Amino acid sequence: MIIAIDGGVATGKSAVGKRVAERLGLPFIDSGLMYRAITRLAAERGIDPGDADAVARLAHSVQLTVEGDRVWADGVEMTDGIYDADFAEALPRVSANPGVREALVAQQRKLGRTGVVMAGRDIGTVVFPDADNKFFLVASLDEKVRRREGQFERRGESVDPAVMRREVETRDRFDTERAVAPLRPAPDAFVVDTDNLDVDQVVDLIARRVDKRGVGR
Repeated sequence: MIIAIDGGVATGKSAVGKRVAERLGLPFIDSGLMYRAITRLAAERGIDPGDADAVARLAHSVQLTVEGDRVWADGVEMTDGIYDADFAEALPRVSANPGVREALVAQQRKLGRTGVVMAGRDIGTVVFPDADNKFFLVASLDEKVRRREGQFERRGESVDPAVMRREVETRDRFDTERAVAPLRPAPDAFVVDTDNLDVDQVVDLIARRVDKRGVGR
C-alpha cells in the first residue's frame, strides 16, 4: 500500500505522515529530507546550487536512505543541521533542478516499492501517480508562518516573523510555479484544510478515509 501526502511549507505533512505510518504499520519517508541532503552536500563540496549540471551529477552519484526524520548519504548521516537557515536560499533551486528530481524520484520509488507513507510535494502527481491513497494538505499563510516559527523555536533558533513570512510565501510560490513537478494536488487527491485541525485530527481523518476505501486494515 502506498499513501501519498503532499503539501506546501508547514502544512503538517511530515508530522501527519509519520503518525499515519505508525498507525497503519508502514514505513514513513519524508522525501523533502532527500532534497535537503543534496543541498547540504552541494554546499559542503563547494558546488554552486546554480550549476545545474554539477548538482544533478551529485544527486545521481549519491545513495540516500531515509528513516522517519533521519537521512543518510552513502551511509553517512546528514540529519544534524539539515534544516539550517544557511541552506534555505539554495534549497528551492536544488529542488527545482530536473536532473536532481530525476535522480531522487528514482530512489523514492525504489524505497517505497514494498509499501510506504511518503510525504512531499509531488508524491501523488509524479513519484507515485497510481498510489492507493493521495492526500494534499493546505493551510493559510498565517497558520503556516505560526507553525514554521514554532519549528524553529523548538530547535532553539531565533525567528524574525517578517522574514519568516517572506520565506514561506517565496518557497510556496517557487514550488507552485516551477516548471518541473510543480506543487499541486493530484486530480484524485483528497484535499485537507488543516487550519483548524491539530495533527491527531488530521491523522484520524486520513486513517478513516484509508479504511473507508477498504485499504490498509
